[in-house]
Formats: sequence, structure tokens, C-alpha cells
Amino acid sequence: MIYCVEDEQNIRELLLYSLQSSGYQVRGFAEGAEFKKALEEQKPELILLDIMLPGEDGLSLLRRIRQQPATQDIPVILITAKGTEYDKVQGLEAGADDYIAKPFGMMEFLARVKAVMRRCGKKKEEGKSFSFGELQLLLESHQVLVNGEEVQLTLKEFELLHYLLEHVGIVLSRDQILSRVWEYDFDGETRTVDVHVRSLRQKLGEAGSYIQTVRGVGYRIGGKS
Repeated sequence: MIYCVEDEQNIRELLLYSLQSSGYQVRGFAEGAEFKKALEEQKPELILLDIMLPGEDGLSLLRRIRQQPATQDIPVILITAKGTEYDKVQGLEAGADDYIAKPFGMMEFLARVKAVMRRCGKKKEEGKSFSFGELQLLLESHQVLVNGEEVQLTLKEFELLHYLLEHVGIVLSRDQILSRVWEYDFDGETRTVDVHVRSLRQKLGEAGSYIQTVRGVGYRIGGKS
């Protein structure tokens, strides 16, 4: 669930529509009082917060969010017409995770939402581990173990293995892997996935056989051969 606090109705409806079209559940609020009541009832995954609000302004609301233990870890993106460096610094120092100034395009807006939620998700995952057979991946220490012995991987190899272990038994296409592991900054060909899988298999030794090729589709760990 994403909460959007924006007093301008046309902007609020546009943001809500864009988020819903991208598969997110959303709720919109025109002012702080209604938002604070909803926050007591349900904690969202992300808050989009305009600074210039009637009544209590966005910066004041942000400080309240960061002061309360129940809400202090919820990521917040400030959305405002104020775009000076001072305003941005003020917002970030108040505890915002990101800042976007009006006017902005929907592609940039959605990219920032995805990036903040991805970073937040990674923080929540700290301490988790993934295992399959003799293979173990430890997120917090950024280690991969095979039969208890550490295997040295590059960052992209580690992220690729993590993605596969998150979806054991599910075939992941090369395009899916590129989108998740290399994100939108990568503009190469899908062959880079094959190269990294080959290197990963070699480094994992016998455990490398856990990574199965599904011809014409992509890769998976686990499932029927």
C-alpha cells in the first residue's frame, strides 16, 4: 500500500492513477489530518508527501513520522513545487528518502518510487539467508557458502544467485533477470546473463548444477530437470 498526500486534486489523481496502472495499491489524502488517522489504522509501504499542504505542512508531518517508533522506518518521498537546493536539503535532513520537484514526468516518478521501495526492501531483508542443497546465501554478510566453504563472487553474480534463490522452482527469463539484476541503467544484450550464469556455475563447482537452463526461456534453481 502506498499513501499519497497531495492537496491538488488533479495531481493527486494523476499520481494515484499512474501507481495503480503499475500494479500498486494506493490511497490518496488531501490534507494531514485524514492522513494521520489512516496511518494509525494501517502502515503503508511508502508515503508520497507534498510539502505545501493546508494546515500542518509536509515537513512537519515528516518529522512526526520519523519521531514515532511505529512509523519511523516507512520510506517517504517528498513531492513539491519547491526545487531549490536548500529546500531539498531541508527535506532530506528532516528524514525524506528521496525528493522530486514539480513539474516531473511520470516515468521519472515511477522510477523513483520503484528505487526507494527496492532499497527499503533490501534493508528489511538484512539478516535473511537462502539455502538450496549444499548452497547457502547470507544477505547481511554478503556471503555465499557451498558445504560451509565461502565462494568469492562478483556483485552481479551474487545478485543473480540471490534472484534465482528467491524464486526456487520458477523459470526466470533473461529479460526478467536483466530487469532485476541490472535494472534500467543497463542497456546491453541478454547474452550478458548467459555469461554470468556460466561464470557462476564454474565458481559454485558441483553446486553450479543447481542452476538449470530452460532452453529458449531462461534459468531456474530447482524444479524438474
